[in-house]
Amino acid sequence: LSCLIGFEVTASSRHYVDRLFDLDPQKVLQGVIDMKNAVIGNNKQKANLIVLGAVPRLLYLLQQETSSTELRTECAVVLGSLAMGTENNVKSLLDCHIIPALLQGLLSPDLKFIEACLRCLRTIFISPVTPEDLLYTDATVISHLMALLSRSRYTQEYICQIFSHCCKGPDHQTILFNHGAVQNIAHLLVSTSYKVRMQALKCFSVLAFENPQVSMTLVNVSVDGELLPQIFVKMLQRDKPIEMQLTSAKCLTSMCRAGAIRTDDSCIVLKTLPCLVRMCSKERLLEERVEGAETLAYLIETDVELQRIASITDHLIVMLADYFKYPSSVSAITDIKRLDHDLKHAHELRQAAFKLYASLGANDEDIRKKIIETENMMDRIVNGLSESSIKVRLAAVRCLHSLSRSVQQLRTSFQDHAVWKPLMKVLQNAPNEILVVASSTLCNLLLEFSPSKEPILESGAIELLCSLTQSENLALRVNGIWALMNMAFQAEQKIKSDILRGLSTEQLFQLLSDSDVNVLMKTLGLLRNLLSTRPHIDHIMSTHGKQIMQAVTLILEGEHNIEVKEQTLCILANIADGTTAKELIMTNDDILQKIKYYMSHSNAKLQLAAMFCISNLIWNEEEGSQERQDKLRDMGIVDILHKLSQSSDPNLCDK
Repeated sequence: LSCLIGFEVTASSRHYVDRLFDLDPQKVLQGVIDMKNAVIGNNKQKANLIVLGAVPRLLYLLQQETSSTELRTECAVVLGSLAMGTENNVKSLLDCHIIPALLQGLLSPDLKFIEACLRCLRTIFISPVTPEDLLYTDATVISHLMALLSRSRYTQEYICQIFSHCCKGPDHQTILFNHGAVQNIAHLLVSTSYKVRMQALKCFSVLAFENPQVSMTLVNVSVDGELLPQIFVKMLQRDKPIEMQLTSAKCLTSMCRAGAIRTDDSCIVLKTLPCLVRMCSKERLLEERVEGAETLAYLIETDVELQRIASITDHLIVMLADYFKYPSSVSAITDIKRLDHDLKHAHELRQAAFKLYASLGANDEDIRKKIIETENMMDRIVNGLSESSIKVRLAAVRCLHSLSRSVQQLRTSFQDHAVWKPLMKVLQNAPNEILVVASSTLCNLLLEFSPSKEPILESGAIELLCSLTQSENLALRVNGIWALMNMAFQAEQKIKSDILRGLSTEQLFQLLSDSDVNVLMKTLGLLRNLLSTRPHIDHIMSTHGKQIMQAVTLILEGEHNIEVKEQTLCILANIADGTTAKELIMTNDDILQKIKYYMSHSNAKLQLAAMFCISNLIWNEEEGSQERQDKLRDMGIVDILHKLSQSSDPNLCDK
């Protein structure tokens, strides 16, 4: 039976396609109209017609100058209907080069035909399988679409929808901006049609996202004597549809993050922020709660005051705990659709909650405490670190990183939940974007007051961090060396030796000649931490002295900033504090001349650091101090000391 039914559908479908080839134009038109009625809501029929080759014929008729406008319009309608089916349908249409044909159709003088082409283009461009760049291949297309915006409310709705779906990233934003998108779309925000207002608003939300140029322009644009931010604020009001409230909140958020609106402006503090918190409540649909939380996380991410305000608005911290309760425990039989819906959104909800918690806890100790005290919070983060969804894992690591800035929490909750274990697991083979945040978190867990430091060391962290310092990715190199620097602080000699062995002299030189000043400073910080406490200084200099002195010379001779030179002189001062290590300085005239040079430098910080070196070398109570003093006197260093004792700088004078 199923074979017969399949045959019947195909036979009737073939009949529709055959009629497109009739010699009588009137019969062709009627055939297209009948086809239009047959495919509405019938995916099976759409698929059959595509397989039977209807698309190339419809496109041919659509492009024929001899076809009547009515026929061309009906062809565009049918093609639009086929595009509304599955993603495979859209792929088939794209393979037949439908986009150039429809764009060509926009040059027609007939408005009904233009609208049908735009409607079909809109349907194709909102499909995830359509590459956005197809809109930008011909430079004249965008300016022609801008010109068509004035033709009708349908052209306005469809064109804005096409723009908002095809604007992905700064390059697209710039093209649209340079073609006058802001001026051409602004007046549509006060259109009498809700759909036009909504699509225009969505356009601005994608144009302004992370784009200071667009955001700064939007602030000063006015429509009917009212500035755009005021129009957006009106669209935030509770009596407006949720979609409109959310999208206008996104516009204001982007403008605020770009610096076009101040963070303490009432339209942010009293309107945008409360609106986004409202979107996180249980009354909202799951997808609205996701978008609300993610937008709010972005709004408050870098502003301490907004983080504080959000944390005490509508019990937000407790409200977010609800995001982890999906899929809800409804009986699967009574509500299978609900379960499916919850499952689909569960990952997104958890990701959004982690992101918002990360933003809330970025700076304030009290807020972090409240977050951690929320039911099962640490367990949720730990579970999040091993989720299958990469987005959830990344958001969980971000949340953990934010909370790891708290000394108090590192000593308590982080220890109670052995957070370091899943974190070390995440670091084993994660993509770079997760590695960067996870290694930043590890830096905090390796601070000297953190109880996690010991177990992390035992789990092979040195090897892992040394490998990060060789990464192509700058942030990973910085974090790798930073974590090693924290690890070496007040560490025992074995750990210091393990770090030096793990890094290798070659890699150390590589890091000291890194083009990024951050890497260089952290490497110098590591050296300074390694060369602390006398027995350690003497031990390390006995095994690596030659290479370290070489590195120090290199840096003091190079074109480096004051901070780098100061840190290097501090390393020398540490070496000078060693019992046997100081001989490496005393027997190196080149280094002594450099110290002498920096004692007379115009920068007081460098003078002070050089003085520390001398002070450690001539300390009276140590063996050989007299010989060292004599040598430095012969070099003229004592004369410089006399001069500095008359200095107007109290620090130098005292030293």
